[in-house]
Amino acid sequence: MRSVFTEDADLYDRYRPGYPAQLFDVLTAAVGEGARVLEIGCGTGQATVPLVARGFAVTALEPGEELAEIARRHLAYYVSARVVVAAFEDWSLPPVGFELVVAAGSFHWLDPAVRMVKAADALRSRGALAVVSTHHIAGGSDEFFAQAQQCYERFDPNTEPGQRLPVADEIPKDPEEFHRSARFSPPEFHRYEWEASYTTDQYLGLLMTCSRHRAMPTSARDQLLGCIGQRIDADHDGVITMRYLTQLALAKRLG
Repeated sequence: MRSVFTEDADLYDRYRPGYPAQLFDVLTAAVGEGARVLEIGCGTGQATVPLVARGFAVTALEPGEELAEIARRHLAYYVSARVVVAAFEDWSLPPVGFELVVAAGSFHWLDPAVRMVKAADALRSRGALAVVSTHHIAGGSDEFFAQAQQCYERFDPNTEPGQRLPVADEIPKDPEEFHRSARFSPPEFHRYEWEASYTTDQYLGLLMTCSRHRAMPTSARDQLLGCIGQRIDADHDGVITMRYLTQLALAKRLG
């Protein structure tokens, strides 16, 4: 499923949300300016550009050729960044480790049998692993998202009836994988809530960057997006607001 993101790289670049600035403040404080960073699954550079702008020397891995090419364009003026077309699981680690490994929105796509061990192997002693995830939570245009649920139940048979958006406190802080690996200290969790507004076209474009929608049969997907777009235009004057929770789990390598 992770391969679908490169099907329309320009769409992904245009609509995929970024990350709060405070997150990069925490990373800078954790490892210091000028640190060598390995980014896993950089997409088109949503996290890469802020990392490089903070003075980090970034090697960014991206398995999608089209996504990587756009990331290179965004990073063209930064001599301290390079983008490598490769999957993390297959990439040969360099002999000198990194001070920081960052996986922003990508860690859950990695092989669970590999990701913790190889992330630790990529780090120097006491280097840090940063796992960033973004969650759509309750808030913003709540009435619209209740209406959208009806569209999903009508056109997507994989939709569980009666789903609702979680509140921020329902998003788990789960340190278990860090503990099981025995390679990292207990992670620190940092959380940031924020909102973004979308026109109808922008929101439908955003949905088309999600693997769930790209994997749907074309006819069902078109009907679903039509239903959602109609609700935004008819009931919300063509603009809705999403509330996000961005979570950073930050842990130090042991040894």
